[in-house]
Amino acid sequence: MAEPPSPKYRRILLKLSGEALMAGGKYGIHPPTLMRIASEVKEVSQAGVQLAIVIGGGNIFRGVAGSTEGMDRSSADYMGMLATVINAMALQDALEKQGIYTRVLSAIKMEQICEPYIRRRAVRHLEKGRVVIFAAGTGNPFFTTDTAASLRAMEIGAEAILKATKVDGVYSADPKKDPNARRYRTLSYMDVLQKNLNVMDSTAISLCMDNKLPIVVFDLTAQGNIRRAILGAAEVGTLVGTPESQWA
Repeated sequence: MAEPPSPKYRRILLKLSGEALMAGGKYGIHPPTLMRIASEVKEVSQAGVQLAIVIGGGNIFRGVAGSTEGMDRSSADYMGMLATVINAMALQDALEKQGIYTRVLSAIKMEQICEPYIRRRAVRHLEKGRVVIFAAGTGNPFFTTDTAASLRAMEIGAEAILKATKVDGVYSADPKKDPNARRYRTLSYMDVLQKNLNVMDSTAISLCMDNKLPIVVFDLTAQGNIRRAILGAAEVGTLVGTPESQWA
């Protein structure tokens, strides 16, 4: 009997948008979707991969949207950070219902419900096999959760960022609007910046480029894709990185 394939990455950071938890809804959390994501995370964790997660809050509140309606940007961003804590607690609950030990580490202190973010503590949790969920972004306004994902990934020594989306990779144009849009198999960091491709914000991409941290952009809606991405399956999505990190 053939042995299961070995993961390409041993420690990764999974970036989830808040919208990933909505399913077809307009806002909030869709429990069946949350449990499906948790079951995939469980499968990856049980395969021996050290897994950290950064989750957005767009399903509850978007700071940028709030600021466009006349709200102070700093206040709006802090509200968005609190929304990520709600999502992190929901994901923690779903994971623990499936028997996976987790820790929520928040960049904003709220000791009654989660631990404060301390880099060495986060790494120790990962080494013990716990899934670590980073909440409240960077703890500073004017920075997105994409930037928080890049920053935390580098702090914990992750080997890659897995960026979960609703499409199967990065396209030259919106595939829902342009039938001629083509999917990129691989991209360099400069390709993403120069072509203004909607992968992550420019600050996050620049951080990854400076530290040569690969980004795998994949479709979260397809069952089993988190595991496939960690195994390094080229058909899963688009790999953004240096020439050495590209798909075989």
